Amino acid sequence: MSNIILHSPDPVTLLGGGQVTPSDISEALTIAPKLVAVDGGLVAAQAAGVMPDAVIGDMDSAPPDALAQVPLERRHRISEQQSTDFDKALRHVAAPVVVGLGFCGKRVDHQLAAFHTLLVRADRPCVLVAEREVIVMCPPAVDLDMVAGDVVSLYPLVPVTGQSEGLEWPIDGLAFDPGLFVGTSNRALGPVTLRMEAPGMLLILPRVYLRPLVAHFAQGGARWPARATPHTPPPQP
Repeated sequence: MSNIILHSPDPVTLLGGGQVTPSDISEALTIAPKLVAVDGGLVAAQAAGVMPDAVIGDMDSAPPDALAQVPLERRHRISEQQSTDFDKALRHVAAPVVVGLGFCGKRVDHQLAAFHTLLVRADRPCVLVAEREVIVMCPPAVDLDMVAGDVVSLYPLVPVTGQSEGLEWPIDGLAFDPGLFVGTSNRALGPVTLRMEAPGMLLILPRVYLRPLVAHFAQGGARWPARATPHTPPPQP
């Protein structure tokens, strides 16, 4: 078990160095008021005029002059190179749910690595915010008050099955597999219920559902248990 750097009874915002605007940061902090800058995300935090509660990462993307403005006790360098900075931050934060900004856009490889972290840290719920969408590892069960016609995309990272209510194309009895069958561009008929048999399904929704997804976890909604033997990601190039 990793030592926890930041404990919070409320949702926490993680800020990376990808695509993000000051208005994104302002919105996230109204939902998840504690802010953790993930390495180069410190630059975006300072540009928005916000001092993070912690800075976590290997610090290879955080400029020295930016770090110098952060109190020493808030800087947490993790030098190992076997995991991404997003993974380092997520596993060292204890909160009911995390809002992840700056992990989508700019570089596709970074975005894919973030999706991988959602899988291996499925017990630490995190809602990633993209320009128009939000992405989360679908929990064991979730009920969403959706509007008919809204897109509900399901993308498996591993073979997984589940059940649904309220989708135009129900998923019951389907064997999802990233190499065989995916469930993108489904649509809500109204309120939607999803049940998953195991972690591994990315749920991608319009960005307007950020608050309902955060509320699901913050209010004690279903979440995946910690793995008995945590997975260690392979070394990064």
